Amino acid sequence: MPQELVNFLEEHYCIPVYLVAWIIAIFTYKRYYDTILKYFPVFIIYTFFTELLGYFIKYNDNFQFFSDDRYNWHNIIIYNIYSILTFCFFYYIYFNILKNKKHKVRVKYAAVSALIGYVVSLFFQNPFHIGLYYADLVASIVLLYAIGLYFIEKRNENSYYLLRHNLLFWVSLGLFIFHIFFPFIFIAAYDFPIFYYEYRLHDFLKILIVLMYLIFILGFVLGKRKAFR
Repeated sequence: MPQELVNFLEEHYCIPVYLVAWIIAIFTYKRYYDTILKYFPVFIIYTFFTELLGYFIKYNDNFQFFSDDRYNWHNIIIYNIYSILTFCFFYYIYFNILKNKKHKVRVKYAAVSALIGYVVSLFFQNPFHIGLYYADLVASIVLLYAIGLYFIEKRNENSYYLLRHNLLFWVSLGLFIFHIFFPFIFIAAYDFPIFYYEYRLHDFLKILIVLMYLIFILGFVLGKRKAFR
């Protein structure tokens, strides 16, 4: 194996995990093809290509957005776009899966507030050169709130099927664990870089990503169509 590929896999081991998760998602697609998660494989492969493009922009001159040598490695814009689309995708899922009308209304208004947060951030942060991390913080809190409402409904729901066979439960669990930490790590990266590098929070972030996708994979493997919701 070429040394360059070995170095790539050692530094960016999350990227192959995305690909593995997508392959398993495709192989188990018949279990959820007609559910609210029917576009989940599209989201996963979008994540894979976003990370791959981010790598090439940073390390390959042919993929750089800016001619200015100060910014030619900047790839944050694709991640800012990714964040907005990701949150919209999951807000849509939880808005549609929740049964309680009050919960649905709360998620709708909370989601709109989160998206307004991104618009406001554009007046204070340049999305081409810096992450919209305060907006990400608000969006993560809203997503955690939506997941919390989903867990409450599942707890109060009478079902013959075990939670371990519910794909959306595993997806929710993975998202919940990740988003408890994700926005604070980004804030530390931009506002407290010494703390960020001293405590190797970037490595911790990658571990969280792998953990989240392993939970997704577990959901694909254990999930059963009749237990979905």
